[in-house]
Amino acid sequence: FRVEHPAGGYKKLFETVEELSSPVTAHVTGRIPTWLRGSLLRCGPGLFEVGAEPFYHLFDGQALLHKFDFKEGHVTYHRRFVRTDAYVRAMTEKRIVITEFGTYAYPDPCKNIFSRFFSYFKGVEVTDNALVNVYPVGEDYYACTETNFITRINPDTLETIKQVDLCKYVSVNGATAHPHIENDGTVYNIGNCFGKNFSLAYNIIRIPPLQADKEDPMNKSEVVVQFPCSDRFKPSYVHSFGLTSNYIVFVETPVKINLLKFLSSWSLWGANYMDCFESNETMGVWLHVAEKKKGRLLNIKYRTSAFNLFHHINTYEDNGFLIVDLCTWKGFEFVYNYLYLANLRANWDEVKRQAEKAPQPEARRYVLPLNIDKVPAQHWAGSLQGSGSSASTPRTTSPHTRMYLFFIVAFEFPQINYKKYGGKPYTYTYGLGLNHFVPDRLCKLNVKTKETWVWQEPDSYPSEPIFVSHPDALEEDDGVVLSIVISPGVGPKPAYLLILNAKDMSEVARAEVEVNIPVTFHGLFKRA
Repeated sequence: FRVEHPAGGYKKLFETVEELSSPVTAHVTGRIPTWLRGSLLRCGPGLFEVGAEPFYHLFDGQALLHKFDFKEGHVTYHRRFVRTDAYVRAMTEKRIVITEFGTYAYPDPCKNIFSRFFSYFKGVEVTDNALVNVYPVGEDYYACTETNFITRINPDTLETIKQVDLCKYVSVNGATAHPHIENDGTVYNIGNCFGKNFSLAYNIIRIPPLQADKEDPMNKSEVVVQFPCSDRFKPSYVHSFGLTSNYIVFVETPVKINLLKFLSSWSLWGANYMDCFESNETMGVWLHVAEKKKGRLLNIKYRTSAFNLFHHINTYEDNGFLIVDLCTWKGFEFVYNYLYLANLRANWDEVKRQAEKAPQPEARRYVLPLNIDKVPAQHWAGSLQGSGSSASTPRTTSPHTRMYLFFIVAFEFPQINYKKYGGKPYTYTYGLGLNHFVPDRLCKLNVKTKETWVWQEPDSYPSEPIFVSHPDALEEDDGVVLSIVISPGVGPKPAYLLILNAKDMSEVARAEVEVNIPVTFHGLFKRA
């Protein structure tokens, strides 16, 4: 059931807005549950050009931090730009100063040829534009992108506190915007690194919870385990990973970073990050598993056909198997190639035409045997995924099953009742439905029965749904789902915070604001 968007209201998701000097009161219809107290914090781009210079890619606009506050049935909205180096220098020099994901920052036209030549040798200035997510470390909150820089922010005032360079604490070249946070506050993340004898690898890092000594937990970061890279010089792009109480799952996809391009051509011919990606058309996908507590790689490699992966839904252990639920995009071509702003702002027919050329979305479940000697052959009958790799020992490749969870529209930006069911057997996931990359519905999926529930309204464009559990919840889906919706063509108010009953995705309340809110990617609910 495809919905059409000929009016093009989705273009408002990619429009520059101003920050607010103080929070504004939202107009509530319906009734906000009295137990819902705290803040929804979200990140996304808010400045899509500097003067006459445009940003070209979805992941280039300057980071804007948003907050909806809930208190005794009242709601306020606030937003501030994150004062990153990229933002502050752009504001100061009135031009794009730091190269972003898909936009090259040209050298300062005021400098002469000699000073420009020498600035090439200072090395690459890596962006700190923290537009992707916000997460807690100890008692602190950080906005982040996927480089080595994260930015500490004040979750109450949205003020920027300081830039932090992860390289100073632990051996990674960058880290994902999707760390796993355990209930005691331990943070796990993954990043590319230089492994043994100059070859590339992926490090899992662990940041312990805040201790009694109140020392910054970042100082106690450590590498837990290292996953090898399928190609010595070309690490795969990694956006998230899976974690259970005993295992870490890393999915190595065919979207590769060509490091030589990254290091050499960078400053010399107007390259940006997007120019450094390429696809390996023959490797397919490799899944790796490590034991979390021992920091030891499992001696099994799982192989399957090519897909892009950005978001793990959940991972759990089940009777000698790992269940790995993923939002995949079928094929080896990089999905980000289709996320240039010119594509996303096009008229509806053109948006559809482009999106149909891209890898197609599919939510999938992979079932990985942890001990392949003990798996009876009939377990795999009729569901075996062939593996085309040649192996030195039978143990290096293994069967696994795959099943489809959802593929009407893209089920993306998945969220679950993470606090209670992250890394454990679960039933429900909530996602943003992308219709040719246009977010136009919110979906709930029962991963056991594949039953779905959908919230959708004409010309309305929601964001990632955040599940907030009822404080006295007895069931997995006791709670609400929060999403920021823009509805440009509908009525006087351009945007609102939507509250749905997580059981049936029916509307509980909405809190409307008088300002447009551009696209946001990820965020969290911080309880009061």
